[in-house]
Amino acid sequence: MNTAYSPAQIDRLARKRAGAKMGWFVHAFVYVGVNAALAFAALTHGRDWYAYPLLGWGLGLALHGAAVWWMGPGASWRERMVGREREALERRH
Repeated sequence: MNTAYSPAQIDRLARKRAGAKMGWFVHAFVYVGVNAALAFAALTHGRDWYAYPLLGWGLGLALHGAAVWWMGPGASWRERMVGREREALERRH
């Protein structure tokens, strides 16, 4: 399996991965800020509804993280899978 990348491909992949990770960090920062404000607002009025957006959005944040770190471009298992598919296609043609 040939997984050698040109310097331009490495740079493009590195930028794409860094951008995806930075997007997740921004998402996490906004999640913490907004949910802290919601919890404060709810608790000062004796309510506990803040848990619903916290859990729902938390699931979305977790899925976003999984997509960035485990399934994103350049992930080792994904690259191995792409390599296997490429080899299978080359054998057929």
